[in-house]
Amino acid sequence: MLQETPLENLHLAPQTVLERAPKQGRSKCPRCNSSRMFYCYTCYVPVETVPTGEIPVVKLPLKIDIIKHPNETDGKSTAVHAKLLAPEEVTIYTYPCIPDYEGMRHEIALIFPGPNSVSINDIPLCLQNKSKKRVGCDEDSPAEPVLKCAKTESGSESDLGEHQFHSMSRNAPLKRIVFIDSTWNQTNKIITDERLQGLLQIELKSRKTCFWRHQKGKPETYLSTIEAIYYFLVDYHKEFLKEKYEGQYDNLLFFFSFMYKLIKNAKSAGKD
Repeated sequence: MLQETPLENLHLAPQTVLERAPKQGRSKCPRCNSSRMFYCYTCYVPVETVPTGEIPVVKLPLKIDIIKHPNETDGKSTAVHAKLLAPEEVTIYTYPCIPDYEGMRHEIALIFPGPNSVSINDIPLCLQNKSKKRVGCDEDSPAEPVLKCAKTESGSESDLGEHQFHSMSRNAPLKRIVFIDSTWNQTNKIITDERLQGLLQIELKSRKTCFWRHQKGKPETYLSTIEAIYYFLVDYHKEFLKEKYEGQYDNLLFFFSFMYKLIKNAKSAGKD
């Protein structure tokens, strides 16, 4: 019997399409023709044997930028899960490509622990102070950062209603969250980049990772990228938006939870 984890009680879309895929074997990416299982981690699309219509699309209350370290192995990164499941709100950049956040720092936060990090509850006051300190700000500042070396896709469905989504976005001072996709030993080069300096830093509550590729020698509270995104959104929804959480973002773990069970079951079978 597997030990119960937070993944056991998620409100997920049916994973039948993922259960079929291993039986059919690897399939071609419809864009680059590479042979992959489940999805292409280069093109951010499901493979031919995984119909797009059977993959859930999650609507998020804010935009998410993921800065990926160039040495991070594409096939091992969980950042692609976020792009596949929330294509309208998620953009992945490969360092040194980072958006120009100038003029928007008062509405952007970086998820990263550190001496100056704050909790989610402190977001409104911290962003208000940053807004007051802005000097010579152009009122016509762009609503979106300048995109450089970015891969973007579009989605059409949502877990949140359009009216609710736009209402939440208008009322929340935070518009965009930045995550770093990298091993902890490689994060220093990105976190010290001058383009990320001055952003509000948020530290997540401690949670135990379920990632099967846990970094050797690191605490179990070091989360994978998709876990960090998911847990931030759950806390943001409950503690900042003050909305009852009813599994609105659980499908962000659609691929992650399935792979977790697949690998755990394979390990258990190997011990028998």
